[in-house]
Amino acid sequence: MDLALVWFIAIAVLWTGYFFLEGFDFGVGVLLPFTGARNSVERRVAINSIGPVWSANEVWLITAVGAMFAAFPPWYASMLSGFYVPVFVILIALIARGVAFKYRSNRDSDRWRECWDHAIFYGSVIPSFLWGVLFANLVQGLAMGPDHVVTAGLFDLFTPYTVLGGLTTLSLFTLHGAVFLALKTGGPVRARSRVAALRSAVVAVPSVVVFLVWTQAAHGQDWTFFTAVAAAAATAVGVALAWRGREGWSFMSMASAVLALTVTVFGALYPNVLPSTTDPAYSLTIANASSADYTLTVMSWLALVALPVILGYQAWSYWVFRQRVTGETVTGESVTEGAR
Repeated sequence: MDLALVWFIAIAVLWTGYFFLEGFDFGVGVLLPFTGARNSVERRVAINSIGPVWSANEVWLITAVGAMFAAFPPWYASMLSGFYVPVFVILIALIARGVAFKYRSNRDSDRWRECWDHAIFYGSVIPSFLWGVLFANLVQGLAMGPDHVVTAGLFDLFTPYTVLGGLTTLSLFTLHGAVFLALKTGGPVRARSRVAALRSAVVAVPSVVVFLVWTQAAHGQDWTFFTAVAAAAATAVGVALAWRGREGWSFMSMASAVLALTVTVFGALYPNVLPSTTDPAYSLTIANASSADYTLTVMSWLALVALPVILGYQAWSYWVFRQRVTGETVTGESVTEGAR
């Protein structure tokens, strides 16, 4: 297999890992005002469910972007220049969210914690929506000249298809996060998360189905029909399992939905990496945007060494912090519904 194609698949895998792991992180942040609405202990339960893993989950984003830069430099340059403002907004949101996790408990003040909780909420909503917008733009294509400079303006990025893409990722990540919270927490937060999963499904399931139908009809290939069907089916099955209280199986089903959705998006993009709507001849493809074979060969050997270490560390961290988070584990004492 051509090394450029191997690295296109590897980048798709890295983005899949990011959307799967950071997806439920974002969902927990989006649901924080609902799942932790009663008191500060419940908010701590929700936040502590992702506390040990959220920063490690973001490593997948750094690795995915780094792989794009090394394996497909023109793709990296054209995409990030064309998406400069949305990517900048995403980075600011991620920074605010990361700081909020660290700073919210530094002062014993309800107002202080409330401000940082807002940062967690908006720092989760904004990336969840904008990542869907950006990847829908990759599939749809951008106005781009023969020099591969993107000429599309900021408002050109927001079309009915791309806005639907943003709504799809936002609602799917919210559902994913609700299922994770139901699996990972106990007490009132768990009960409220199960309700949140069913409510978010009202938006997530139709959004996923319509987005996949649109993607397949306008940009899909023969084989992406099956991944699109798998993504829609896994989302619906995940909701049904959450309704029955089978959180573990529901979480695995949602993971499958994120996987199949991402594969469908990258499959619809192939063999391009950034289509040009100005002229198909100006499109960046796997062939014309890849680095030299020597660079790809060195990257492949480095990945073979580093990837097992990264996967092993993340698997170990999830195993160590596998227990449910409850009010008792957060405070060390019995917690009642009205605790402050």
